[in-house]
Amino acid sequence: MTTTVSAKGTSVPALVLITGPEQVVADRALTSTLDELRQGEPDLEVVRLYAATYEPGALGMHASPSLFGGSKAIVVADLDEAPDELQEDLLAFLAAPEPDVTLVVTHKSGQRGKKVLDTIKKSQSRVIEAPAIKSDRDKTDFAVHEFRRAGRKATPDAVRALIEAVGKDVRELAAACQQLVADTTGTIDEQLVAKYHGGKVEATGFRVADAAVAGNAGEALRLLRHAIATGVDPVPIVAVLAQQLRQLVKVGAAGRGRSADVARDLGMAPWQVDKARRGLAGWGPEGLADSIQAVALADFEVKGGGRDPVFAVERAILTITSARNGQ
Repeated sequence: MTTTVSAKGTSVPALVLITGPEQVVADRALTSTLDELRQGEPDLEVVRLYAATYEPGALGMHASPSLFGGSKAIVVADLDEAPDELQEDLLAFLAAPEPDVTLVVTHKSGQRGKKVLDTIKKSQSRVIEAPAIKSDRDKTDFAVHEFRRAGRKATPDAVRALIEAVGKDVRELAAACQQLVADTTGTIDEQLVAKYHGGKVEATGFRVADAAVAGNAGEALRLLRHAIATGVDPVPIVAVLAQQLRQLVKVGAAGRGRSADVARDLGMAPWQVDKARRGLAGWGPEGLADSIQAVALADFEVKGGGRDPVFAVERAILTITSARNGQ
């Protein structure tokens, strides 16, 4: 495949591959690619083909030169779902690409379309990765980047609070970052996040776990009841309790060192390491062991092994706070 520029005045090659499962990142990559092409060709024609509704021969038909000339971008979405006919048409196009046509292909994951993928990657193309954003560390990096690209700063505590409030869905996290950027000025801190998302933060298992691990039984039970009243299921609350206790154990065993280095070794975000180190005060090995056993029992009960899931969580919280306080 040649390295011809697809539209006048741009550096976008004739072939672009956007690969990875994170739809927010993939969508942005596609938008920025088309915007870059339009900078050199404002009248760029954009054709979108979807694997689920593809008709044989459509790619060749749309790639054919127009009577009126001009540049064209053909976006083939979801190669990972492509029928054989679409894959065959793509291979035919790649063997003899049309001039003035940019082909943009998206592929989420899996082996379907592998021959097309390999052909694209062997060509002199632009490959843009859209890796999954799952862990808290990934979400922290994503949020920090969101603020940085907007020219804003956010404190670690603000990023942590935002992830606790809306971090389940990356698209919602991105929207929350954009809202804070648009509606506020200066450094984004935890107070600003609480102003916009305080109700969500309080209604999550994170606040429950924070209070329990700190040994504050009354506050942990109050937050638990608030979370349950707002519709939070006991299962994720128990999961957060388990996660925080595991982090205490992992960080405690890691010893001293820079937070960033420990975080990298443990697959955590630096703020999580700092938080765990602060939380370790007052904890001993026996207390942590008892708490982990209590959470394991609660996990069994909230997933169908007990009669009262809420009581199971309350009992685990009381065990944790007693273990933390050495009772």
